[in-house]
Amino acid sequence: MSELQSPVTYEGLLEMFKETRLMIQATTEQMKETDRKMEETDRRMKETDRKMKETDRKISALGSRIGEIIENMVAGNIVEKFQAFGYEITESCPRKRFENKTLAIRGEVDLFLENGDVAILVEVKTTLESADVRKHVERLEKFRSYTDAKGNGDKRHFIGAVAGAVVLDDAADVAHENGMYVIVQSGEAVEIVTPPEGFVAKEW
Repeated sequence: MSELQSPVTYEGLLEMFKETRLMIQATTEQMKETDRKMEETDRRMKETDRKMKETDRKISALGSRIGEIIENMVAGNIVEKFQAFGYEITESCPRKRFENKTLAIRGEVDLFLENGDVAILVEVKTTLESADVRKHVERLEKFRSYTDAKGNGDKRHFIGAVAGAVVLDDAADVAHENGMYVIVQSGEAVEIVTPPEGFVAKEW
């Protein structure tokens, strides 16, 4: 025999209403907290989007800056500077790209100077660091392999050079140790840093 349920009293109803009201209030608070978190997430997403756009702008500006440096190098008689070192440069080509899919070789040379027998491959940075120099050594090796793979008897000698609006001391040292010339901006023109005694340009 089941137990008889106690009749609902007025006080019991009041207690039920009170509990229901508390549950509704708690749910309302949770919804407000959820809305607050969503607003905070939206704010953070907008801030992230703003920072990404700012980064894109800086990267674009950096690309333009490097382009300006290359233009200044060409306009700033870099050809004459290398002629003083015995290189009769007759042609210059900015942003020379190369690729050999079979050998999985690809790259880009910021400034390509040549005279038929010798070509000087110049890497340009706003701030030149030693890591940039080492990467350029790899680039020169790739370009040598790329040229040899053509099988057209190209016997040109390739020489490396690095340039920067700012050149860190260790970067210049690493460049000279690897037989590469170092170019720096000097006012409106450019200068080739005098190589140390005993320096011999390396050929690839």
